[in-house]
This record gives sequence, structure tokens and C-alpha cells, in this order.
Amino acid sequence: MSDSVQSSSSSTSSSVTVHVNGQPVTVRAGTVVAAAIAMAGETQFRLSVLRQPRGPLCGMGICMECRATINGRPFCRTCLIPCEGNMKIETGRETALAFVNREAGSRA
Repeated sequence: MSDSVQSSSSSTSSSVTVHVNGQPVTVRAGTVVAAAIAMAGETQFRLSVLRQPRGPLCGMGICMECRATINGRPFCRTCLIPCEGNMKIETGRETALAFVNREAGSRA
């Protein structure tokens, strides 16, 4: 009986490809972005205001250490967001600062 359950779950699984800092990474559908970033070999998700490396800590969206830029939107909590096909994920503080500066300039 366990064989039929196993085969049915494997036949329904699918994968998606996301791009982490320009590198394509294929993951199972439903994988959270934080896991895809780790699968890409990235350990530094962002930098603190003191320029110290940060990465996921709690895995449930409370600590805010897993933030990255997804499809141009900064400060996304990657441990809560499932991967979607062709998602563009950027780690690092510089991309978030560029967005904030661009937004500030458009309001002036």
C-alpha cells in the first residue's frame, strides 16, 4: 500500500526554476525562497546596517533576517514565500538600498 502512495506523490510533484543572483536554481514546486537561496549556495541573504552578514534564523517570518529582493520588490521575507517559475531573487543590502533611493527620488 505504501508503494501506491509513494508513486502517486512522485507523479504529481513538479519543479520550478528561479534565478538567485542570476544563477538558475531548480526546486520542487512549493519550496520556499529561503531554501532556494540556500540551494544556490548563498549563505548571506542581506547585510545589517553595520554591514554584518545575515541569514534565516527562525524560519517563520518573525526575525526578519531572511529578507531579500524578489522580482524587484525589496525586504521580502523569503522563509514565507513559495517559489514561482522564473522568479528573480537578489540577496544583499545594495539592491534594497537602490530601490529605496529610487522610490525616494520618484516622490520628490
